[in-house]
Amino acid sequence: MPQDTTPDLLARASAWLAEDPDPDTRDELAKLIEAQDLPALAERFSGTLQFGTAGLRGELGAGPMRMNRSVVIRAAAGLAAYLAKQPGHPRSTDDLVVIGYDARHKSADFARDTAAVMTGMGLRAVLLPRPLPTPVLAFAIRHLGAVAGVEVTASHNPPRDNGYKVYLGDGSQIVPPADAEIAAEIAAVAALADVPRPEDGWTVLDEEVLEAYLARTDAVLTPDSPRTARTVYTAMHGVGKDVLLAAFARAGFPEPVLVAEQAEPDPDFPTVAFPNPEEPGAMDLAFATARRTHPDLVIANDPDADRCAVAVPTPDGDWRMLRGDEVGALLAAHIVRKGTAGPDAVFAESIVSSSLLGRIAEKAGIAYEETLTGFKWIARVENIRYGYEEALGYCVDPEGVRDKDGITAALAITELASELKAENRTLLDLLDELALTHGLHATDQLSVRVEDLSIIANAMARLRTAPPTQLAGLPVTSAEDLTQGTATLPPTDGLRYHLTGARVIVRPSGTEPKLKCYLEVVVPVADATALPAAHATAAETLAAIKRDLAAAAGI
Repeated sequence: MPQDTTPDLLARASAWLAEDPDPDTRDELAKLIEAQDLPALAERFSGTLQFGTAGLRGELGAGPMRMNRSVVIRAAAGLAAYLAKQPGHPRSTDDLVVIGYDARHKSADFARDTAAVMTGMGLRAVLLPRPLPTPVLAFAIRHLGAVAGVEVTASHNPPRDNGYKVYLGDGSQIVPPADAEIAAEIAAVAALADVPRPEDGWTVLDEEVLEAYLARTDAVLTPDSPRTARTVYTAMHGVGKDVLLAAFARAGFPEPVLVAEQAEPDPDFPTVAFPNPEEPGAMDLAFATARRTHPDLVIANDPDADRCAVAVPTPDGDWRMLRGDEVGALLAAHIVRKGTAGPDAVFAESIVSSSLLGRIAEKAGIAYEETLTGFKWIARVENIRYGYEEALGYCVDPEGVRDKDGITAALAITELASELKAENRTLLDLLDELALTHGLHATDQLSVRVEDLSIIANAMARLRTAPPTQLAGLPVTSAEDLTQGTATLPPTDGLRYHLTGARVIVRPSGTEPKLKCYLEVVVPVADATALPAAHATAAETLAAIKRDLAAAAGI
């Protein structure tokens, strides 16, 4: 953090206050200046939120290190300036930018500010009609022929956060070098007074765009497939409920039983510490509802409904959350079962996801590609038919939505559950079948959330300086520093270890203050009687790898 003198810090805060258009953050900042709360001011003025491939994401509040209207206006101006310089897209009102937003604090304000900036800088801006799932925005970009799209969301981050996700005209999230070029344009914005922001001139779309999205969900399902599986659904206090219910009704599935306490949008997320289905406790209310109503599966979306979590009943009568890799494999198997992949189809996943997808693709004669982490990379794979990442993200209709989509993924997994139900089988039975065919692929994650980001940097440095030679007694057969890139992957901050029968990847999260370690163990399975022992061996090995890796990283 730069060493500020008190006059310098107060002067910069006062200059920011003078042009802040939001009475809430003006009031916050004025009180800090009056109190001369130098630590709080230093936190807000120690730099600027960095615009990258995840766009912007951070805590709400005043100052350049927080998410607020001033920061968003600058980001929108930078994006507009970038678009104006692109070949084939001269600055004109023919260049359409579509803007969506979730129900978080300030999301609607940030969306309107973006529309005003785009309009003021000579582009044609349209707003989605109300808070809607991120996949609807990703769909709308392609549906409307836009040159770019913006989604105001912090996805599954804590309530204090918000974010700003940017897509280009192909409907995919930005990747380098676009992120750096947009960041440079943002940095070039001087005073907010220089950014034209008319009070009107943009369009708020009607329901046609949502109806078109819902019509497109038909492409996910096989005509006349069974539609009998009963579900419990939680929107996790987000914006997924109405769209998912409409999609399920259109498809003819039984109406999901809602987790009432989490059904309606609430930016404070009162029932969960973190509104992410993967976080401990987040699914407790959904499981309680399932125990009362006995459905075939539980479906959860994250707050902007681009992710989909699935839980299933266990033989002992309780409920188990499936891992993202398990759902990823099930959806791939579903596409193979349906025979809808096509001769040029490609299955794609990020490097941190299970290698089982590659085995399924190979056996089915389908091409397969690995990418860096994130759908910004997965969605760009040529001829992609299906893509997923272990963090509950699934793209089952890339022609409609070139991004992860928790609504269509929910439809697809419920169709698969219905088909298996008609065969007197379950999703767990199909997972066992995949283990018998390809070996048991078991995954786990060591995830460390930090307040001090230097902990992450130190752990990565320690692993680079003294890489482990074995984990859980398994020799490390190869170690890759992914900052160097590979023959098929561009450089990224990560480490990959291959072991005998296992694989480990370590990387800092791109969207949260976390160090993430992705573990996979593959255990051969001779026959069905060997499955229990294989599961036990995999669990023991994963636990040992996790323990040894934590020690090696010093976390």
